[in-house]
Amino acid sequence: MHVPGRTLAPSDARAILGLGPLSTPHEIRRAFREAAKRAHPDRPGGDATRFRLVIEAYRVLQTDGALALAAPAYDRPVDLVITPVQALAGGQRETRLADGRTIRIKLPAGLRQGEFLRAGQAKFVIIIAAEGDTLVRGDDLWMTAKVDPTVLSEGGRAAVETPLGRRIVWVTRKAAERGLIRLEGQGLPARAGRPQGSLFLRLEAADAPSESEARLLLKRFAAAWAA
Repeated sequence: MHVPGRTLAPSDARAILGLGPLSTPHEIRRAFREAAKRAHPDRPGGDATRFRLVIEAYRVLQTDGALALAAPAYDRPVDLVITPVQALAGGQRETRLADGRTIRIKLPAGLRQGEFLRAGQAKFVIIIAAEGDTLVRGDDLWMTAKVDPTVLSEGGRAAVETPLGRRIVWVTRKAAERGLIRLEGQGLPARAGRPQGSLFLRLEAADAPSESEARLLLKRFAAAWAA
């Protein structure tokens, strides 16, 4: 049984992937793809910890020699952690490999969690980490939007800043009650058979702006005049 914090034994790695001791490289790869698909955190019943364990098991079998003849070192996937905005828009990224080399990676727009990406002779598995209040779930982008408390209670138009730039949204009473707005088609772009995602805005009341000294004086004057 695998103990967290310790390197997997080859026998444990095979057990995680459901393999016997005489499995061929082709059977190992197929078992890995199926196990990774079932454990993927974006799928029903998936789990991020189990997904990483499946990837670790595959690496152990690669380094143990089970795939040594069929999979060169550069086919061993390395975690590449990116932000939700990088997953959305793509861009350039530099990373250092285990052998000390630094390579530049071109990130295409629309990368998904767990997707494999090759750069030169290196292979990476994409890990999309939350950044502040912005995160990726499946094909969708989620973030928190601060709106005027009055709009949140009564409904109305609101300007919110998003990774796509400023957006004007209409907050209905129902949306305010749910605390959520969906902007269809404004999430991750379609890629590799995955559909265009949506942008979900979690609504929160913005801090009430403090009144200026001039406005306070005006209120005092109006109160004194009324008296």
